[in-house]
Amino acid sequence: MKRWTLLGAAVLMAAAILWLATRKPAPPEVPFARVGRETLVSVLTTNGKTEPSEWSPVRAARAGRIQRVVVERGARVQAGALLVQIDESDATAAVTAARARADAALAELRSLERGGRQAELAQIDGGIAKLQLELEAARRDAAAIERLAGKGAAAQAELNQARDRAAQLESELKAQRTRRAALVADTDLEAARARLREAESQWSDAQRRLEQCRILAPRAGLVYDLAVREGDWVEAGSLVARVGEIAKLKVLIYVDEPELGKVRERLPVQITWDAAPGRTWQASVEKMPAQITPLGTRMVGEAWAMCENPSLDLPPGANVNVRIRSQVVENAVTVPKAALRRRGDEMGAYVLNGSRLEWRRVEIGFASEVKAEVRGGLQPGEAVALPADHPLAAGMEVRPVFAESRP
Repeated sequence: MKRWTLLGAAVLMAAAILWLATRKPAPPEVPFARVGRETLVSVLTTNGKTEPSEWSPVRAARAGRIQRVVVERGARVQAGALLVQIDESDATAAVTAARARADAALAELRSLERGGRQAELAQIDGGIAKLQLELEAARRDAAAIERLAGKGAAAQAELNQARDRAAQLESELKAQRTRRAALVADTDLEAARARLREAESQWSDAQRRLEQCRILAPRAGLVYDLAVREGDWVEAGSLVARVGEIAKLKVLIYVDEPELGKVRERLPVQITWDAAPGRTWQASVEKMPAQITPLGTRMVGEAWAMCENPSLDLPPGANVNVRIRSQVVENAVTVPKAALRRRGDEMGAYVLNGSRLEWRRVEIGFASEVKAEVRGGLQPGEAVALPADHPLAAGMEVRPVFAESRP
């Protein structure tokens, strides 16, 4: 009995080995997708940055300590409104000193234009008046002595002495008048006028520097950037704020150099911002790049689009995502990009023919992010193989599994 049991077990084992040796392996499981017919939208995806459509920088005209910041970021201001006040104590003192110098220079000029300093003029005029009186008296004495000498009642020497006295007084009077005329020379007046001009220029400059302590809005708009706080020190030319209109934004679009051929003016643009998921802003390309510039490791052209921002929820300076709708193909035969393969110099796809793979060569047209247009070689409804866990080849038997098409 035991002998027959062992023999039966051996037979069963041999049969199992024979079945395993002759059993055909199951075909591999391969994902497939259907060839479709649809409107294909070719989209160029890149990034960009927002800035106001119109804006002006606000810079400090002079160095100084920030005494007061009058506005807050986000405030709407009118042109000429005070934004920031720089400490003006030194500037006020400089204006006072310059005004005093200008007043002193003006007083000196007026004194010179009146003929000189009053005390010196009064002294000279007094001397001239005295000499005139003495000269008149000397002339009268000389005339009287001359009449007496004609009658023999006075000596000639006395007459000569009287005449000499009158001549001396005339000479002194002439000298005093010459001195008075020379008291203010033309060069003195010009020098005084030059000092006044210099003093007034210094006063004007001091007033201008005082006015520069008040940093004003160059235009009406929104203060969307405020770069200083109270107590900060600013240098002349330092950026203090930016004022502009942000209800309409300019979006700089960074297009990689090889993709520039797909972009042209008036193409629709969709903008999203990672900080506002679910929100989109619509725009259109308004200007093509004028040159290619480096951006990190990329070479890009800067196109730009105008974006309406009525609720002001997309801020200037935001790094945004940009989708440019560059091409639309109606009624296109499409396949997932993942189904396309290159075999040698050919581009094609593996098509399901019964339970086996068949290689089809195709010509690629436009493409979206996930699908491509094929021109010839495939028909809508046919199944094309997607990437699998093992290599695929023409004639290979497979077990198809149909994946849902991605949008």
